Amino acid sequence: MEILGTGRGIPKGILTNQDLEKMVDTSDEWITTRTGIKKRRICSQEETWTLLATEASRQALEMARMSPEELDLIIAATFTPDYRLPSGACLVQNELKAYKAAAFDIAAACTGFIYGLVIAEKFIKDNPHTKALVIGAEVLSAVTNWEDRSTCVLFGDGAGAAVVAAGNHQGGVLASYIGSDPRVWDLLCVPGGGSLHPPFKPGVAKEEYFVKMKGNEVFKYAIKYMEEAARIVLKRAGFEARDVDWLIPHQANIRIINMVAKKLGIPLEKVIVNIDEYGNTSAATIPIALDEAVRDGKIKKGDLVLLDAFGGGFTYGAILLKW
Repeated sequence: MEILGTGRGIPKGILTNQDLEKMVDTSDEWITTRTGIKKRRICSQEETWTLLATEASRQALEMARMSPEELDLIIAATFTPDYRLPSGACLVQNELKAYKAAAFDIAAACTGFIYGLVIAEKFIKDNPHTKALVIGAEVLSAVTNWEDRSTCVLFGDGAGAAVVAAGNHQGGVLASYIGSDPRVWDLLCVPGGGSLHPPFKPGVAKEEYFVKMKGNEVFKYAIKYMEEAARIVLKRAGFEARDVDWLIPHQANIRIINMVAKKLGIPLEKVIVNIDEYGNTSAATIPIALDEAVRDGKIKKGDLVLLDAFGGGFTYGAILLKW
C-alpha cells in the first residue's frame, strides 16, 4: 500500500501563549519549556470538524490525481466529530459526493491515523483495487476545559488526510504495528458524554465532559510505548533506527518527542516537529506533519519514514514507509 496524496485542513483562528496568559494562570515561558507549544489553531463558530476534514481530503485527492467517485473506503479517526450520529466519515463522504465508498469512524485517540492506515492496508490486501481515504481530524477545543491550566495549553484543532492504494513499486508500507493497554485508560479520558454519564445527567459536574489527563504518568507511558512500537516495526521490516530518514511522531509534547528520538538513536534533525505551530491535535498531528513535510519537499522518493504515536486508551502504534 502506498500513500498517493496528502492534505490538511487548518482553522484560521490562532490562540497564542500570550492569549492564554490572559485566560488562566500560566506564562509563555512555562508553556514553551514544558510542551514546546507556542500557539494552536482554534475553530470559529463557522468552522466545523466536517469542514476541516473535507478540506484535508480534497487536497489529498488532488495530490493523488483521484476523483472522489473513485474512492471505495473512507476511514475517519476522531473522537470529536460534529455529531455522535452519523459518523464524521459519512459527512465527509457526502461533502465529497463519494457515494461509491463505505465510510466509518474509528476511536483510537491520538493513534487513530495509524490505526486507520493499518485498517485500510488490510482492505487493500483483500482487494488490491481498493482506493481509500484515511482522515485524522479533531476539534479538541470543544472538549477542552479552558479553566484548567494543565490541559487547556495543550490542545488545538485541525485535520489531515491521506489517499492510499495498492503500490506500483517496491515502496509503501514496509511494516506496521498497533497495540493498546486498557489498564491505564483513566490517565487520559473524557468521563462524561457517553452512555454511562450522558449529557445533562443529574449530579455530573461540567468538568467531566472535558479531557482529563494525569500528565506525569502519561509522559512515562508515552515514551515507553512509542519506543516499543517503533522498534517492533523496524525489526519486522529488517531495518535499524539509523536507516530512518524521517521520524514523524505524534505531536503531544516536545519533551516526549525528544526523548523518544534519543532512545531510538534518531538525530533530532531527522525528526519532523510542528507542535510549536499547532499544539496537540490528537489524531490529526501525524497527517498534518506528514502533509507539511511532503509539500515542503523534505520527504523525497525512496526515503524511509517512520510514523509513531500513542493516545488515550492507551493506544499506540507505528508504521514504517518507503516513500
